[in-house]
Amino acid sequence: MVRAVRWPQSAPPKWPTRSRNEKSASVVSEPPLCLSLSPSYSRDRRTPAAKMTTYVTSKCTPTVFSSQNFDAKEDATALKKAMKGFGCDQKAIIDVIASRGIVQRIEIAEAFKTLFGKDLKKELKNELSGHLEDTVLALMTPLPDLYAKELHDAISGIGTNEDVLVEILCTLSNFGVRTVAECYEKLYGHNLEHDIKGDTSGHFKRLCVSLSMGNRDESPNVNEDAVRLDAEALYNAGEKIKWGTDESVFNQILVTKSYQHLRRVFVEYEKLASKDIEESIKSEFSGDICMGLLSLVKCIKSKVEFFAERLHKSMVGLGTDDRTLIRIVVSRSEIDLGDIKVAYEKKYGKSLESWIIGDTSGDYKKILLKIIA
Repeated sequence: MVRAVRWPQSAPPKWPTRSRNEKSASVVSEPPLCLSLSPSYSRDRRTPAAKMTTYVTSKCTPTVFSSQNFDAKEDATALKKAMKGFGCDQKAIIDVIASRGIVQRIEIAEAFKTLFGKDLKKELKNELSGHLEDTVLALMTPLPDLYAKELHDAISGIGTNEDVLVEILCTLSNFGVRTVAECYEKLYGHNLEHDIKGDTSGHFKRLCVSLSMGNRDESPNVNEDAVRLDAEALYNAGEKIKWGTDESVFNQILVTKSYQHLRRVFVEYEKLASKDIEESIKSEFSGDICMGLLSLVKCIKSKVEFFAERLHKSMVGLGTDDRTLIRIVVSRSEIDLGDIKVAYEKKYGKSLESWIIGDTSGDYKKILLKIIA
């Protein structure tokens, strides 16, 4: 059963609680159904070409659930004991923090302050270090606040992390975008749209600003006449033009139309152009706008495959992009990390667990494995 949770505007955003017997989608970042790409099943009988991309829907599968026998005071006491004296019992901290849902973690923090008069996040920060500290603090942060912090860090200081900016803005629902924007302004005293404008430029800036408005059509209804018109508009704006590309058409259609509508548009576009929309974007665009549009299209086709690819890129090659690894594992753990694991193994031939084992170490590795188990 899908449970839609809404909080009052005056209340701080909290993550919906779910037990192991529930598979529900987060209202912050997900529509009621997670959508995945599958070439094996077709919902469109009119698509004749075997190579055409087809889509199916599936329920979200989290990997972290709310504890059934939860006692906030008991957990707060266990964490206090784990941090008592010299050093700390990192295993005990991992066992508590990584085995509770975000709402329960917030309740533990409140109980900790009530019992001991101290801020739990500050205590954890003082006791832990490195990527284990980063992961634990991410787990203790409500998702809207976590995304706001990641966006702020991506666009503040010297340079911009365009990949992070696009990843977050592309994968949030309208409600999620607006909630994160509100959190951003409360935390940093700046308007998110204003900061994006000041740190990006050109067509990429326009794409990010459009996404930050959170005005996508989220209706499940699809009109086939409108599908054909949009497919033709994209074709006429790119492949059909001998010189140049009308970027505004791509921006307008890909940012405002519903996922269900755009999946049909991509099928119709492939018939017109004799190539996938991603191939056309690669040939028509370059730089940050090319990356942004490709990420958006991949997310529209399959959010779980998009995240699987992001996780793989964070670990493949020399070094590890630990921040991306932590952000995705933590943020998707109560939404669809189970589905991302399946997509990852299907795409790369090895399990996500095996990659994490080979690319991380120590208690940092242990907490990641506990989250994705």
